[in-house]
Amino acid sequence: MAQAEPEPVTANRDSLGIAEHHASADVPIAAPGDSVDEVFAGLRGRRFDSAAVVAVCDDDRLLGLATVERLLAAPAGVRVSEVMDHHPPVVAPGTDQERAAWEAVRHREPGLAVVGPQGRFLGLIPPHRLLSVLLQEHDQDMARLGGFLASSESARSASTEGVGHRLWHRLPWLLVGLAGALVAALIVGAFERQLEHEVLIAFFVPGVVYLADAIGTQTEALIIRGLSVGISVSRVVFREFLTGAVLGLLLAGSALPLVVLIWGDVTVAVAVAVALFAASATSTFVAMALPWLFHRLGVDPAFGSGPLATVVQDLLSVSIYFGVATVVVT
Repeated sequence: MAQAEPEPVTANRDSLGIAEHHASADVPIAAPGDSVDEVFAGLRGRRFDSAAVVAVCDDDRLLGLATVERLLAAPAGVRVSEVMDHHPPVVAPGTDQERAAWEAVRHREPGLAVVGPQGRFLGLIPPHRLLSVLLQEHDQDMARLGGFLASSESARSASTEGVGHRLWHRLPWLLVGLAGALVAALIVGAFERQLEHEVLIAFFVPGVVYLADAIGTQTEALIIRGLSVGISVSRVVFREFLTGAVLGLLLAGSALPLVVLIWGDVTVAVAVAVALFAASATSTFVAMALPWLFHRLGVDPAFGSGPLATVVQDLLSVSIYFGVATVVVT
């Protein structure tokens, strides 16, 4: 019985988390013509990374796997090719580690063969490494469900840092919000003539801004929560944008008759309805784009995306509302 020379595995960033990183060539290897007695004789007096499974190979090409249980149950003189599994579960070197581990579990195998091109045997993932992968993936899943990424030290420290660091992380974004409020005041001042012509327009500024912010805040909370559990923005962008547009349409449809009924001004009611729809749709887009951008830049979206999204959306909502009112009312 032959024994493969162990091949060193370079644990670089690209190899971590894939099947090849966990495979070991320091395992028992037999030829298909070897008898079961010869296999056991080859096991005695040698140390392996794992001896739960014997790889049956023709040169360096994997033909099958034989578990120790099968070998022990075989009669004397039987060849290993007669008791091996001719169709064992195998994975490619680049297979994700979690998928590889579950492949072994589904086939009830104590080891999993890693096979390269042309069936070249690269090694076995032994039972203790399969268990380690499953436990690691379980811990990461539980950490994500709790709102923390196991690999993100900043996410954990953000919850426990002192008051000074909390102020340092939050105050700059709030100062951006203050600047945005001043810009919003300038925008409102630019429409002074329209307000003098129809003061009723001013009554609905807080409502339009608030509802757009509320929809954006809901979307932002959903996106940040999704990012914390590993869900990319691309998976929800269409449905969330459609949801924001439908919400805006429903709010616009509700506001139109109410404004007409209470204030009796159809043109202002139309302006409010159109502005609500447009502001709601844009708020959803802003609330998705900013957390995604912060996440890509490696910045915690919990600190900056909320205040910045509020500033951007308020400016857009005010601009949209007064732009629509200018066209429809004045």
